[in-house]
Amino acid sequence: MTQQEINELVEKQRNYFLAGNTLNIKDRKNKLKALKKAMKENEIELLDALKNDLGKSHFEGYICEVGLVYDELNYMIKHIKKFAKFKKVKTPLAQTFAKSFMVPSPYGVVLIMSPWNYPLLLSFDPIIEAFAAGNTVVFKPSRYSKHTNVVMKKILESVFSQEEVITIFGGHEENQYVLNTNVDYIFFTGGKTVGKIVYEHACQKMIPVTLELGGKSPCIVDSTAKIKLAAKRIIFGKILNAGQTCVAPDYILCDKRIKDELIKELKKQIIKQYGENPLENESLGKIITKHHFDRLNSLIDQNKVVYGGQSNIDTLKIEPTIIDNVLEADPIMQEEIFGPLLPIMTYDKLDEAIEYINGHDSPLAFYYFSTNKKSIKYLLQKVRFGGGCINDTIIHLATSHMPFGGFGASGIGSYHGKKGFETFTHYKSVVDKKNILDLPMRYQPAKKLYEKIIRRIMR
Repeated sequence: MTQQEINELVEKQRNYFLAGNTLNIKDRKNKLKALKKAMKENEIELLDALKNDLGKSHFEGYICEVGLVYDELNYMIKHIKKFAKFKKVKTPLAQTFAKSFMVPSPYGVVLIMSPWNYPLLLSFDPIIEAFAAGNTVVFKPSRYSKHTNVVMKKILESVFSQEEVITIFGGHEENQYVLNTNVDYIFFTGGKTVGKIVYEHACQKMIPVTLELGGKSPCIVDSTAKIKLAAKRIIFGKILNAGQTCVAPDYILCDKRIKDELIKELKKQIIKQYGENPLENESLGKIITKHHFDRLNSLIDQNKVVYGGQSNIDTLKIEPTIIDNVLEADPIMQEEIFGPLLPIMTYDKLDEAIEYINGHDSPLAFYYFSTNKKSIKYLLQKVRFGGGCINDTIIHLATSHMPFGGFGASGIGSYHGKKGFETFTHYKSVVDKKNILDLPMRYQPAKKLYEKIIRRIMR
């Protein structure tokens, strides 16, 4: 599409929105129900597309994408009527004979830019929430998830008109085009580099944004942790989607006293979950492109590999790889890994681990394996991060009952469930003052008696 064509589509959506066509709650709810029905009808096609793009098995594609979108749809369908109601709030005594309330109002035209690593989940979740809040949506998926994009576009077009949701394919040029349009809100999920560009565009136009980025999410394992279970859950979270998960544990910081035992159990879990020859296992996903495949291989220091380290260029698969004796200066610690490589660092005292994490950009996720309740509480208060888990990985994002989002360099804003509805909603604060009585004390000329009364009320 050209810049002019995209501008015309956005203007078409704006006129549709300004005409009040998105305000009917029942219509929104019915469209969400229709979206779920369309997904059900195309479920196998979606799972096949995820397999083609990322090598995801149908099982992984369902539990990590399709099923989670169903959960979000169910939640929003159930709660949309309540979320869209005017919200009464307390009125100050000084404003007697009035009532105060907030009016949930959609922003208008929302631009949603989604990534390739969870192309369905990270596209449909914000689309569902933006539409539920009464917005129209300009949807720009990543060009790398081409098979899933086609199915998503087909589903969306079977449910929504172009005035409601429009899908725009393309790469860098089309990204620039959509950012140059006259939208009212931008929701971006992706890397920090592109996130900065999106933020700059938004700042120039004074457009509110949500940025879901990433970073190097740490995983601390202390000496009290249940090592076997910790290893099992770390490998699950790390190797899921071939490590191409924004909240995957990026590296381990463990008490040096339990490092050898932990590595031993991590190796066992790789074999247990992916077999003796992971590169031949259908459940191991592939790296999205040759460029990312080469980048990941360049981060592997074979002298420090204690398990794995092999890859297959024909299938774009890389073995789950454990790297020991990692130093802060190593290349693998200079960027978000986004692949099945697991570097291990150690600490002597827990405060050293905290100092290391807080000395770098705030991560999107944080994981701590421990049975020490005092230490758990201490770290939750001291470490800066977006969200996370105690004694598990990744699962904190798989709920509509908690917001998900970054902090600092890992993002701005959050979404999921009620928070997702609120993200795409502006709340108008309104005071409805009655006409039955007009107290004279706020008007000029001021009188000392009135001042005394006001001071008594507002002290």
